[in-house]
Amino acid sequence: MSALQLVSETTVALMPRWTDLDPEATPEWDDVADALRFRVGGQFRPEVEFCFASPNIVPRPSLRDYALPSFPPGMPIAAGAIDLMHRIHEDFAYKPSATMFDTPAERAFELKSGVCQDFAQVMIGCLRSLGLPARYVSGYLRNDPPPGQPRLIGADASHAWVSVYCPGSGWIDLDPTNDVLADMDHVTLAIGRDYSDVSLLRGMILGGGAHRVEVGVTVLAL
Repeated sequence: MSALQLVSETTVALMPRWTDLDPEATPEWDDVADALRFRVGGQFRPEVEFCFASPNIVPRPSLRDYALPSFPPGMPIAAGAIDLMHRIHEDFAYKPSATMFDTPAERAFELKSGVCQDFAQVMIGCLRSLGLPARYVSGYLRNDPPPGQPRLIGADASHAWVSVYCPGSGWIDLDPTNDVLADMDHVTLAIGRDYSDVSLLRGMILGGGAHRVEVGVTVLAL
């Protein structure tokens, strides 16, 4: 066999999620972090599982220092997360050749460049360094933007963004690559701690010779 082809076709229904979200009315981030801090005999909170280090993301002082300007004391958690998203989008360069699939968040942070996976993992590392739960979301982007709107970065392959836990609002999805809340243009396929949990294709090829991977994605509004 000279080629292996995998084709998937799916119809999904999306509903607007952030119409009623007021970032300034969400709980203060430091109260959220304090409530999720481990206490002997305390109640288990499932979102705490996304506060810790994972294979590609280790909370570091450098990530915390970068995140803190977005999270002064008393800052509402959603407003702080959105500000952090804006800053990562502004400070990091989208360069597909800068990183590999297994580049850790710390290295991407040093380079200040990478792809959507790196933007997401850096932002997750920043949030976790503050004690806030953050998840890695993998999925697809809409290819045909509405008239007058720009095409989103990463629309021709799988995409990645961030989900931060906000008491009262649930998990809020943010796309630092495109600097938007992930909503009607984002199709979620999987959620995990980082890319290593949710790679869309995983396996092993045995044999000699060179290998080439080609990926094509089309997401259209019906």
